[in-house]
Amino acid sequence: MSTRLNEKEVHYYLELENDLIHLNQLIHKKLHLELQGYQCLNCDADETIFAQGFCKKCFFESPKAGEWIMKPELSKAHLGEEDRDLEFEKRMQLQPHIVYLSNTGTVKVGITRKKQLPTRWIDQGAHQAMAVLETPNRYLAGVAEVALKNYISDKTNWRTMLTNSEDDQDLEEVFKSLQTHVPEEVKDCLIAELNKVPIDFPYAQKIEKVIKSHSLKKDPNVEGVLIGIKGQYLIFEDGTVMNIRNHEGFRVGLDVKTLSI
Repeated sequence: MSTRLNEKEVHYYLELENDLIHLNQLIHKKLHLELQGYQCLNCDADETIFAQGFCKKCFFESPKAGEWIMKPELSKAHLGEEDRDLEFEKRMQLQPHIVYLSNTGTVKVGITRKKQLPTRWIDQGAHQAMAVLETPNRYLAGVAEVALKNYISDKTNWRTMLTNSEDDQDLEEVFKSLQTHVPEEVKDCLIAELNKVPIDFPYAQKIEKVIKSHSLKKDPNVEGVLIGIKGQYLIFEDGTVMNIRNHEGFRVGLDVKTLSI
């Protein structure tokens, strides 16, 4: 799903080959999604997706799935050292990155490319977020994150994110408690004027408990009344949720039904 933040309200769009569906407009409607095949994000092959939208071969060979993506502290392009494709790695790693705090039910630390904001925060289901450092490359952002995650989580608990009451936290105070743990080599990357970003997600109603997280690989069909969208999750009336990001590379049919009143 692609997203757009209009003031503080998130709008979701499902990108099709020749069309764009505004998913916010489908809340209160019954959706039926059916797995129809696969299309690797790298080679387009109709092969079972192994991870991150890639077939098994591409996951282990493509520079788009290098280990530095999940572990930015392993980035080496700033040293001129290749992992899988140095030119690609330079384009991705040698650009401004942001270290941030976000509230996804609990406060966490994370990093992203600067141009990925606020998309990264939306994808994580953060209802509050704040950039705290801006580094010139991915490696330095990774160094900062590794240091800070000794004192604050770098993970999102997706069940908490989907069901919590979205209580606000004072992100500035949280960061003040962490500043002494910022490594010396990135202290000149601290952002002087901190700016908290509020984010509202589209709900008809919230769920108190996740009954099931649906995978089309295990069951090729899912049907239910859509009552909300948060992060990359579709939330259905019966407590079933489906992570769209986890289905990258899946070819899926969508049928929309209007409920009778």
